[in-house]
Amino acid sequence: MPGTSGGPATPRGAEADHGGGESPADPGGLVIETRALTKRYGKHLAVDRLDLGVPEGSVFGFLGPNGSGKTTTIRMLMGLIEPTSGTARVLGRPMPRAARTVLPQVGALIEGPALYGFLSGRDNLLRYDSADPAADPRTRRRRAEAALDRVGLTAAAGKKAKAYSLGMKQRLGLAAALLQPRRLLVLDEPTNGLDPQGMREIRTLVRELAAEGTTVFLSSHLLDEIEQVCTHAAVMTRGRLITQGPVADLAAGARGRLVVTTPDPGEAARVLKERGVADLVVTEERVTGEPPGKDAAGRDTDLADLNAALVAAEVRVRGFGLERASLEDAFVALTGEGFDVAG
Repeated sequence: MPGTSGGPATPRGAEADHGGGESPADPGGLVIETRALTKRYGKHLAVDRLDLGVPEGSVFGFLGPNGSGKTTTIRMLMGLIEPTSGTARVLGRPMPRAARTVLPQVGALIEGPALYGFLSGRDNLLRYDSADPAADPRTRRRRAEAALDRVGLTAAAGKKAKAYSLGMKQRLGLAAALLQPRRLLVLDEPTNGLDPQGMREIRTLVRELAAEGTTVFLSSHLLDEIEQVCTHAAVMTRGRLITQGPVADLAAGARGRLVVTTPDPGEAARVLKERGVADLVVTEERVTGEPPGKDAAGRDTDLADLNAALVAAEVRVRGFGLERASLEDAFVALTGEGFDVAG
């Protein structure tokens, strides 16, 4: 499956789908849907009863630390490996049984592109396209040039792929996935190896593709990447789904950090700590921390009481409030784990 899963990249054992009552994904429905999807390797449980729903037209972030089961899930969705149990449907059809019907409508970049190092970037794309029986040979070169331009590789199109940097190889793999119009684009860590400018360009490209009607399923271990580009997200850890939904809703479910601006930061930190505020960070005129969820009596903490306690201790409060919660705050609240914020 070199860079794209369209055309002849049919998983071993897949059978042609002849209808059988299966209908394509309805507009506004789910383009990816799993039920209790599970994968075991011996005693190791890589994916544990995953129930996932990816809305059509979304940019869906599949978020989790390295080793959390993201790539294994993607390989099952694309029909590259069989699940141990459970079901997966892509574009309304069962996978891997309907792979020959589904995969020509899907572009994919999984675990990095497999390139012909002795060929130029341009010739790699021409080779991939020629292997696709649905591709029109009359427009092959034009489509290859358009894909190269879209990922910023026009200037390096004639260079042999073995001389490409990791980031350039990622771009070329993405170009291969874009040779044909796709209903669904599946990208596994697409910004791997890219510098900050390259990451921004890929985010812009993903937004453009979504605006054109392509559903983008994007896996990443970078919270910042997901928060900047995705409309929806799911969080995986240790093979299990923790939560999923619109990104704004996930962040809204976490309480933001308490921020106090004061010329008396040391005394403010002491008072807040006594009142149960955790993870305190003290700077010159600013104190931040995690507000307690409950007081000693089990009641929800009233932030006004915290402010009153500061004033009673003669702390000069210049500013007091909660910062908007981020996706990082939501992840930590859900899992109790830290996470990579950026590359």
